[in-house]
Amino acid sequence: MTSDARPYVECGRPEPAVPLLGGDVTEGLVRVGDTVRRPVSDSSPRVRRVLDFLQSAGFQGAPRFLGIDESGRDTLSFVPGDTAGRPWPSWIADESSAVSVARLVRAYDDAVQPLGVPDWAHAGDGGDPQGCPPSIAGPATLLAHMDITPENVVFRDGAAVALIDFDLARPATRTEEAANLLLWWGAWMPVADRDPVMRKVDPAFRAAVLLDAYGLAPVDRAKIVDVARNSADRSWHLMRGRAVSNGGGWKRMWDEGVGDRILRRQAWLADNAAVLHAAIT
Repeated sequence: MTSDARPYVECGRPEPAVPLLGGDVTEGLVRVGDTVRRPVSDSSPRVRRVLDFLQSAGFQGAPRFLGIDESGRDTLSFVPGDTAGRPWPSWIADESSAVSVARLVRAYDDAVQPLGVPDWAHAGDGGDPQGCPPSIAGPATLLAHMDITPENVVFRDGAAVALIDFDLARPATRTEEAANLLLWWGAWMPVADRDPVMRKVDPAFRAAVLLDAYGLAPVDRAKIVDVARNSADRSWHLMRGRAVSNGGGWKRMWDEGVGDRILRRQAWLADNAAVLHAAIT
């Protein structure tokens, strides 16, 4: 057993398991006392190593990997606080909430940057499906979170304090990470496809605020609209590929129309590219 697959030893009799709901893909997620138990997946070895690295670096904004329990599940520390259910609560649209997320993501990216992109970070990614356009973001520089949805951010006292659900963490650039941030917290999608609380957010103004809070370099700000468009193009192929190969929640999301929403996002980004670019540069 490798160090990242160490056993978790229960402290006394385990408490009852309480289902944790709201995720799109992971099933069987439960809270047991002050721990979270997750079924092992293809991404588990990578997630364990990332969380171990963050703990060694002293980063407080993520769960700790505690080991594998008797049922073979990954055991993580439970991070107390508020996360968004669906539909999202009104405070998700607040500028202050979004700014705190941008600062948290920057802190995470800075903390994980020294890890670089080790060989094991590519294990199990399977490559791009046939027909998927290549990334234009450039060589990966860090293991970015890349799934910064409101459901995956823990808040306390109105401020973002932790990122959870690192299943989609992968080699990427800061520009790609920031584009994912803008998708969810900057409302970079058609109004009709946004959660109701985000429909009055000005995506151009909010993007400028978030990139200022993150501190994205000017050279990356200049190309982020193109990267976001490329990411949307790639996302359609990647989501379809996961639906076919993985089934489960991926297939359910595809059947529920996520592919069509991505196509609408592609068109929206194309129509608004000039306005967005001007606002953030």
